[in-house]
Amino acid sequence: QVQVAESGGGLVQAGESLRLSCAVSGQTSRSTITGWFRHAPGKSREWIASISLGGGDTRYADSAKGRFTISVDDAKNTVYLQMNNLKAEDTAVFYCAARSVYSRVYDYWGQGTLVTVSS
Repeated sequence: QVQVAESGGGLVQAGESLRLSCAVSGQTSRSTITGWFRHAPGKSREWIASISLGGGDTRYADSAKGRFTISVDDAKNTVYLQMNNLKAEDTAVFYCAARSVYSRVYDYWGQGTLVTVSS
């Protein structure tokens, strides 16, 4: 089993930055893929970016390129999402999830952390 726990959400002003953290524990390996998703009100859940716990295989959604950066501290098994120049439309519940490198399905999800961007 794998456990995933997000933290770092909150209320920020438009234009500010925020860094989310995702602690991944349990039966993981350096090839375990961890992804960030968001679910905004009235919209479908959206994949933002993903990375392996070993730091490779970094990928971004087109909508995330330029303002969002995913990274990992492999010593802590913690994945970060740095979000810059936040906009009101970034308001959402952000989720972290993990999957095996051999699977396309994210099997392990956190509870989510709310990010509210005030304009």
